[in-house]
Amino acid sequence: EEAQLRDSVICSPADVLDMVEPGVPIAAEACSKMSEYRCIGTKVSFAGSLSKDSGSAPKNKALGIITSGGDAQGMNAALRAVVRMAIFNGMQAYAIYEGYHGLVEGGDFIKEMQWSDVSNIIQRGGTVIGTARCKAFHEREGRLKAAENLIRKGINSLAVIGGDGSLTGANIFKKEWRELVQELLESKQVTEEEAAVCSYLNVVGLVGSIDND
Repeated sequence: EEAQLRDSVICSPADVLDMVEPGVPIAAEACSKMSEYRCIGTKVSFAGSLSKDSGSAPKNKALGIITSGGDAQGMNAALRAVVRMAIFNGMQAYAIYEGYHGLVEGGDFIKEMQWSDVSNIIQRGGTVIGTARCKAFHEREGRLKAAENLIRKGINSLAVIGGDGSLTGANIFKKEWRELVQELLESKQVTEEEAAVCSYLNVVGLVGSIDND
């Protein structure tokens, strides 16, 4: 009951966003200070509402997130931000575990993320989705396998959080993408429908480096 305000807990805006998913009903009672919010039982009270509807949601959009190279400060915060903004804008967000190794291996290394999957991680060191060296990705055959794994999931956008080597690899992967898709299509490793969804690859790099490179 909202009458139980005396038992409520004051928490910060960041705490609220960590607990509430877009579109979840919330109580209407706001704190006297706009910078604070009240938690009433399992409900959250604040002035306004969180909405998952940010306009026209993109169609056939799925985003993969990789952390690669040496563990760097802020990787988990960047992961959390990318996952939640993707979900907020109507996209599917996939975490690719163990960096490029997971991209080449596929399977359980590529997992769809929900809003709550990235709660309570920004204070943790390293990267919660791991990172690993991958010699296979240095070779075209490895990148071909990586492309197949992305296409199978319908992932046509990639966010790479890493240093110089990680971002260089992502750039090479993007430049080869159309050729890789065509090769997979000709060898019937992917269907025409799958190839059509992933006819392009958007890549964004977020610098996560301990070497200042």
